[in-house]
Amino acid sequence: MAVSRAEKEAEVQQLEAAFKSAEHAILVDYKGLNVLQATELRRQIRGAEAQYLVVKNSLAKRAVPGTVLEPLSAFFQGTTAVALSEDDPVALAKVLTSFAKTAPQLMVKAAVVQGRTVTASQVTDLAALPDRPVLVATFLRQLNTSMVQLVSVLGGLTRDLVNVLAQAEKIRSEEQSNG
Repeated sequence: MAVSRAEKEAEVQQLEAAFKSAEHAILVDYKGLNVLQATELRRQIRGAEAQYLVVKNSLAKRAVPGTVLEPLSAFFQGTTAVALSEDDPVALAKVLTSFAKTAPQLMVKAAVVQGRTVTASQVTDLAALPDRPVLVATFLRQLNTSMVQLVSVLGGLTRDLVNVLAQAEKIRSEEQSNG
């Protein structure tokens, strides 16, 4: 069954809207995945609050200009799916790399993370990072530790100043009582 021009244009508009709403995208080659594996992959990607779209390359190439995926237009070849995320690229990379361990047919082609083009090996490196909440907690702990140390140093300076003033007063009172 042939797809009409209007249907293709509607699909391009849907892809363009999805591409524009995403800040991060990972292109994968899904060739060789069976239906159960593809369904499980979609479920895991939804769990990471992301979107998984199997795309027709010619339509995707028309939807890419003006979106974060523009640098990846050369990778729209063969069987291509796009995993899109608005928030956390690390969670999406973790899902795809862990799934690729159980289903080696899934191959990462390339990605865009915060506007920067990323290779497949860099996606694997990205997946090795801690999750966003862990990174935020680590940062806040470091910030809190620094603040405690600063307060301690400032408190020590004040305490030392008070001790010096007390000693000076003691010496002055001894001199007045002797003199």
